[in-house]
Amino acid sequence: MSDLILYTNPQSRGRIAHWMMEELGQPYQTVWLGYGPEMKSPVYKAVNPMGKVPAIRHGDVVVTEAAAICAYLADAFPQVGLAPAPTSPQRAPYLRWMFFAAGPLEQAVTAKAMGWVVPEGRAAMAGFGSYADTLDALETALQPGPYICGEQFTAADVYVGSSLSWGLMFGTIDKRPVFEEYVARMRARPALLRAGQINEERIQKQAAA
Repeated sequence: MSDLILYTNPQSRGRIAHWMMEELGQPYQTVWLGYGPEMKSPVYKAVNPMGKVPAIRHGDVVVTEAAAICAYLADAFPQVGLAPAPTSPQRAPYLRWMFFAAGPLEQAVTAKAMGWVVPEGRAAMAGFGSYADTLDALETALQPGPYICGEQFTAADVYVGSSLSWGLMFGTIDKRPVFEEYVARMRARPALLRAGQINEERIQKQAAA
């Protein structure tokens, strides 16, 4: 039994955390939760009061929110090398762009998907400013490549890569060459392929039940 537990659903943002788990290469348990009563049960809401996945338990510590899970795990297992050291010059872009994706990028993409339009002259009140400005900023960050922190793949790439991959797949993010090339590198990661297979097998098992 591992003291690292992932609570997830194969058709959710839990796939981000699952990819991160596979990148860690550490033993972990997976608790699969169904939408509805199971995820909203008192037992699980004691883990995450929002009744949403993903969440992790690491010993006595509980972490929710996919970006926070990625950041926490990278620091909890420094030997894996998924986060720049606190004194590294790359620590700033690592944190900056991971949480840019969790904040402005998600807001901008959600607004586009929902058909929400920021009223003219009110962009300063929106955390993302505008959809175009958000994508332009991220493109600038990814331009040098191959990863957010240059040559080092980090947990920030797990989160940003997941966000861009889904956005390109569902048409909520423009198919810019920089984004497509970056996502292609992410999709080739063995850990992502393993996590994807685990989740697809779970979906098939649920369908057959």
